[in-house]
Amino acid sequence: MLKAIIIDDEPDCVQLLALQLNEHCPQVQVLAQLTSPEEGLRAIRNLEPDVVFLDVEMPRMNGFQLLEQLDDIPFSLIFVTAYNEFALRAFRFSALDYLLKPLSVSHLTEAVRKAEKRHRIDQRQLDLLRFQLKEGQYPSKIAVPFQTGVVFVELKELVYCEADSNYTKLFLSNGKNYLLSKTLREVQEVLEERNFLRVHRQYLINLDHIKMYHKGDGSYLVMTGDVSIPVAKNQKDRLVQKFGWL
Repeated sequence: MLKAIIIDDEPDCVQLLALQLNEHCPQVQVLAQLTSPEEGLRAIRNLEPDVVFLDVEMPRMNGFQLLEQLDDIPFSLIFVTAYNEFALRAFRFSALDYLLKPLSVSHLTEAVRKAEKRHRIDQRQLDLLRFQLKEGQYPSKIAVPFQTGVVFVELKELVYCEADSNYTKLFLSNGKNYLLSKTLREVQEVLEERNFLRVHRQYLINLDHIKMYHKGDGSYLVMTGDVSIPVAKNQKDRLVQKFGWL
């Protein structure tokens, strides 16, 4: 049984989330429903929850300021937000779980499933998220969660991404690679505005790492590390738009 606390300054949102958890997530026991961030902070310290559902924007003390009051974050954290698409990309960059208002039952059950695995929050993930939301720009890194923690990958070192069923393999210029529990489409949504391009149904590339382009029926790119990446016919025009030299 997961012990949960809900902290959101909107009473209707708190009540709705509690009702949905009760109906769709029987493994979750809601210990407290709070609309005051100060009361939420006290509840976290006193009740020691397994998971906290936390609104980002609240009066007097926002979600980040609340977390700064804690010496440690030993619980799973799920942000609840009504942010726009840019901000949602920020959550994806930081690999932090979030629920978008109005709440979706399927997203809620998936977030709870992840919370059951008790992945520990890395402070750098919060710093990454806060930087994007505050500065309104993308960072130079992306957080990649794995079984025992989180690794932070410099985007300039990421050569290409390869689809692997419901996962994505990330290949770096230093020869390292990581397996991300996201589909390539999800990764594309995060990186497509950071000089990355989907050139094939199976590949997303970093345009800065292209070394050579081979034309013909079987067009392909040679990337850093001399890796060959096929180019789909319907993606050639997008390369032309990016470079103008094909």
